[in-house]
This record gives sequence, C-alpha cells and structure tokens, in this order.
Amino acid sequence: MARSGNKNIQAKLVLLGDVGTGKTSLVLRFVKGQFFDYQESTIGAAFFTQVLSLNEATIKFDIWDTAGQERYQSLAPMYYRGAAAAVVVYDITSMDSFIRAKKWVEELQRQGNPNLFMVLVANKADLETKRKVENEDGEQYAKENGLYFLETSAKTAQNVNELFYEIAKRLAKSVPSRPTGMKLHTPQHSGRRTFCCSG
Repeated sequence: MARSGNKNIQAKLVLLGDVGTGKTSLVLRFVKGQFFDYQESTIGAAFFTQVLSLNEATIKFDIWDTAGQERYQSLAPMYYRGAAAAVVVYDITSMDSFIRAKKWVEELQRQGNPNLFMVLVANKADLETKRKVENEDGEQYAKENGLYFLETSAKTAQNVNELFYEIAKRLAKSVPSRPTGMKLHTPQHSGRRTFCCSG
C-alpha cells in the first residue's frame, strides 16, 4: 500500500540496441513474466506500461521498445525524445552489437534529454560459453560515460527486475516532492471593485 506522502511519477523509458539483442524479451520478462525462445523482430516500436511501487514513490513506466533494424533507426529520436531513462542493450555474444550500443550512447549524449538516466545492459548472460564481449569491457565503457551497467538474461530473468527497480529508484530521487493542495493567490485590486451583473 502506498503511503500518503508518496510521489506518483509517470516516466517515459526507451530501449535501444541492435536487432536480436533481446530488448523485447527483457520488456516481456519484466511486464508479463514471459520468455519465448523465438521472438519476432519488432517493427517500428512496441509500447508497454508497467507500474512499480517503491517506498518513496509509485512509478508508472511508459516503455517504448524500439526496433533494432537499421531501416528503423531514423524513427528512434521520436521515441527517445522526452524520455526520462534509456536502456541501451547489447548481446554479450556479439561484438557488433556492443559497437552499435556505443553509437546509441553517443547519439543519446548528443541529442537526448540532458537529464536522461542511461543504463548499458549486457544481455544474454546465460550464453556465457559463447561470450564475445567481456563483462569488464561493458563495465569500463559504462564507467567512462557515466552510465549504470548491468548484465542480464531475459531467459533466466537474471537482473531483469533489478534493472527496472534501479531505474525507478533513480527517477524517484530525481523528481522533487510536490506540496499537496493548491495555493490560491488573491489578486490585489487598486481602485474600483467590479462585480458581475451589476447594473
């Protein structure tokens, strides 16, 4: 149950990354608790909502899961514009996806919201034997660029809830508490008072 002084925050969250990195699988695992071994590629973008209740706030996420294919890249600014948080995802078994993730980070740093909370996610941690991108490489890049870093697996659910709870906690801290109620200002009139309907 939410406390009476609880903040209600609506936050736009965008997922970016190369095709096949598991963006949709991460969102489906978080929102619906589901995982499918074969997930069709997203066309354009998919939209999800999810509410998280913390002690200090209730966060309603508006989640935009963008398509990873090159042909949809020009649409991305439409989805990350005004976002409070961005999750840039790469696949630990693909160096190309890590290189592409870096390009997304650079684009967000240039054109995104200046107060954007960015997370670099190394997905598919369950495929350790096929790893091409070392944990230290992702961690180092994130540290150099002021990003939060996490390794996840949508398949096993490793760190998936932790990812979204961390974003929620950061957003709750960054949004100031608003005083409840209204403040009414009485205009100061100088001179004659006027009344409605006076003859």
